[in-house]
Amino acid sequence: MVQSYKFIVALLILWYLNKSITFTLQYLMNKETISLKQELNSYFGFKEFKGQQEAIIQNTLDGKDSFVVMPTGGGKSMCYQLPALMMDGCAIVISPLIALMKNQVDAIRGFNESDSIAHVLNSSLSKRDVLKVKEDVNSGKTKLLYLAPESLTKEENIEFLSNRTISFYAIDEAHCISEWGHDFRPEYRNIRRIVENIGRAPIIALTATATTKVREDIQKNLGISDCPVYLDSFNRTNLYYDIRPKINVEKEIIKYIKQNTGKSGIVYCLSRKKVEDIAETLQVNGINALPYHAGLEAKTRIKHQDAFLMEEADVIVATIAFGMGIDKPDIRFVIHHDIPKSLESYYQETGRAGRDGGEGNCVTFYSYKDIEKLEKFLQGKPVAEQEIGRQLILETISFAETSMCRRKYILHYFGEYFDNKDCNEMCDNCKFPKPNFEGKKYVKQVIDTIKLFNEKLKAKEIVKIIVGESNTFTKQHKAETLDIFGIGKDKSKQFWHAIIRQALVKGLIYKEIETYGILKVSEKGYEFFENQYDILLTEDHDYDAINAKNASLSNQKGSAADKVLFEILKSTRKSHAKEINLPPTIIFSEASLIDMANQYPINIEELSQIHGVGAGKAKKYGEPYIYEIKEHVEANDIERPNDMVVKTIVKQSSNKVFIIQSIDRKLSIEDIASAKGLKVDELLSQIETIVISGTKVNLNYYINEILDEYQQEELDEFYRNSEEATFDEARNEFDEDEYNEEELRLYRIKFISDVAN
Repeated sequence: MVQSYKFIVALLILWYLNKSITFTLQYLMNKETISLKQELNSYFGFKEFKGQQEAIIQNTLDGKDSFVVMPTGGGKSMCYQLPALMMDGCAIVISPLIALMKNQVDAIRGFNESDSIAHVLNSSLSKRDVLKVKEDVNSGKTKLLYLAPESLTKEENIEFLSNRTISFYAIDEAHCISEWGHDFRPEYRNIRRIVENIGRAPIIALTATATTKVREDIQKNLGISDCPVYLDSFNRTNLYYDIRPKINVEKEIIKYIKQNTGKSGIVYCLSRKKVEDIAETLQVNGINALPYHAGLEAKTRIKHQDAFLMEEADVIVATIAFGMGIDKPDIRFVIHHDIPKSLESYYQETGRAGRDGGEGNCVTFYSYKDIEKLEKFLQGKPVAEQEIGRQLILETISFAETSMCRRKYILHYFGEYFDNKDCNEMCDNCKFPKPNFEGKKYVKQVIDTIKLFNEKLKAKEIVKIIVGESNTFTKQHKAETLDIFGIGKDKSKQFWHAIIRQALVKGLIYKEIETYGILKVSEKGYEFFENQYDILLTEDHDYDAINAKNASLSNQKGSAADKVLFEILKSTRKSHAKEINLPPTIIFSEASLIDMANQYPINIEELSQIHGVGAGKAKKYGEPYIYEIKEHVEANDIERPNDMVVKTIVKQSSNKVFIIQSIDRKLSIEDIASAKGLKVDELLSQIETIVISGTKVNLNYYINEILDEYQQEELDEFYRNSEEATFDEARNEFDEDEYNEEELRLYRIKFISDVAN
């Protein structure tokens, strides 16, 4: 009885002690949580952490390594800014772009009384600035020091930092480390060695975009393979994904921006030249836009970036050099003039929209020609790098052409499951779905082909076998002797690529990226093969066909849609020509009249955009034509095309500029032709093109030398009274001993320049 009593007492004591310990631990943990939140509120004015920020920050405070994969706008910078402010010493933040670092430093200084709290240390600083940075670091005032990896490798910086207390290393845009990433930078591969030279401290690697393969590569390279990985969902529920065919792209971009007047947006282009062209086109069409690319002077880049951040400019037209780490939460649209080179690039660039959780529209214009340009960029690179690049491009093609939920596709790419029912029509494919069809038979044929070749084929090789395309590859593998060869020849290659893409997303097959896209059958795929069940699939978009159809329609635009108006305009031109004593075609060509009868321009600005007109001709001759068009539109209650009129910029080739400048300097035709390696007749053709496009040139200095006053009067009278004022008419009128070909062409150029421009 006594023993039982003692046993019960012992149990009660143990229970009490356990409850006490649990309570104490919970109290300490709550105290720590409260403390972290207080620090967050004290430094930044936020009451709550976002996502896994709190756990990440605590892990760093505990002196441990971390790997953070968090979408743009998820709050990555807070994961290293707050612990840096709380810990002893200075945190080293390694970042790839000066613009990014400047923006981050400005942001952190905004929350602190002293600018010494954060600094950039890079090649853009003067000697005085560098001394100031080092003084602040030595004195302990600086808690965050931003460096590019190139600056970190300098011996003087390594030596300086080796003697300082480093709280931790934050490696931002860590995907730059991996050769499998979308923005691989070789200098990032040296970070681990430099960190060890300076002195090991906790490492926190951060990125917004990383596939499983890229994550593994980053961790291995940095020597943090055993650290916790904080992986947030890649799903940005407020972003709307929209891929459009690349038809009249400049007009479509202008139309879209004007429909969103006053909203901030980014237009991404592949090349610096295209950035300049698009920015100028937007400007002449009344849009407050600025260009941004690495070719601009540093001061100009900073000025343009600041203008965008300060809302002095609505739109930035940029290469991918712009946007990394830009702290502008209210960007409402991101437009890709050209398809990006990888899905990681696409995800990161579109992720700059709607970071405040508000509206974020992502519009991309896609044409396969852009893919060909991207593939050209790979030429000359090492074979392995080319293979990786092609694999990344193939993923981008798949995303662009797929008709399945875009959100589901991109999240699957990053290894995240998503039910497309939850998309809520926030992508073009879910908002405007294409019809489904039963795909069981086709998926089986794909898996059958993969198995027959022992899982050693890429997607394009499988498709060639199924459609029965005979080539060196199929002959080498004796594919033409198999029953599977040509089994799907009644369908297009594109159809079969669509089947493969959807089988990948459904997890029936998978792609080995290490072997550059070899397809293998998954366990789920083998299960399907044994117990076949119904699978609903959709046919993919065929943007090539859409572009081809549009080109075909464009070629058919050689006739006027409004025949009645066309005849009215022809009659107007005839009477107008008599009135001012000029050939009708010198005023407006027939092609211009056709375009007027299709577009119904009713003011000078709209008329200036008509084919072959231009601002000068519109002002000089346009009024009677505008009057007739207005009358016709009102009398017949015609609904004009709702397409807006887009002003274009003059695309000046180097030849054009040189020719105009040379004529201004009164150089001889022979000398100008010789300087450009042209024959005289080739040069005259180029000058004719310049003049017909509306540019005035003054060739009197040269013509006065080769033609006397009487000859000029005779030719002027002929061209003025001829039916079409063409060179052929002049050649038929005059004998070769009267005027040679060069003289007739030159005077015709002068005549058009004087009377039509």
